[in-house]
Formats: sequence, structure tokens, C-alpha cells
Amino acid sequence: MFNEQRTSPRKVLKARALVTFDGAAPLAARTVDVGGNGLCLTYPQPMPVGECALSFEVSLEGKLHTIRTRSKALYCIFSNGEYKIGFQFLSLDLAAMTLLAKYMR
Repeated sequence: MFNEQRTSPRKVLKARALVTFDGAAPLAARTVDVGGNGLCLTYPQPMPVGECALSFEVSLEGKLHTIRTRSKALYCIFSNGEYKIGFQFLSLDLAAMTLLAKYMR
């Protein structure tokens, strides 16, 4: 059984995401929710645990903003016919932190 380890509140976010593990092609996924420290996304196949480049879209005030950051995939679990992968942000820049803070309000 998976134990909840989140350290910040989450908010539903249904958007496109790209995950790129070093040396591999980008994987197009969908976000589930996001918080100040990470996000969860879904993908039809399992993903490895480890560091990667992550980008995803956030809609604020009628505009789409793309957030790009280094992240770490912490877990990958099968749920309801797809895989849920939890990511921890490793290096959010100030602009990305500001966008997420506005989205979380």
C-alpha cells in the first residue's frame, strides 16, 4: 500500500505534460494534480523512477503558461487501467514558483 508523502496541498490540474528521461525520447502524458513541490501525471505505460526533464501547462487568466523543470519520478503505480507517476520538483525557477502559487490560490 502506498503511504501519502506529500508535503504541500494539491490542486486538480488536467493538462498536457512532457517527460524526458536522460537519453530517451519525450513522453507525452496528462497531469492529474499539482502542488508547490510536485505533481502527479498519468501515462499508459510504466515510467522509470529517477530524474528527468518535465514540462507542463498551467492556465491562468485565460492564458496557457508552460512550466519547465528538472524533476524526480518518485513512484509509478497502476491504477484504473493506467499508470500514475508522482514527481518531485528539483529546480523550479522564480517565475515557475510564482505561476504555481497563483494557480494554487
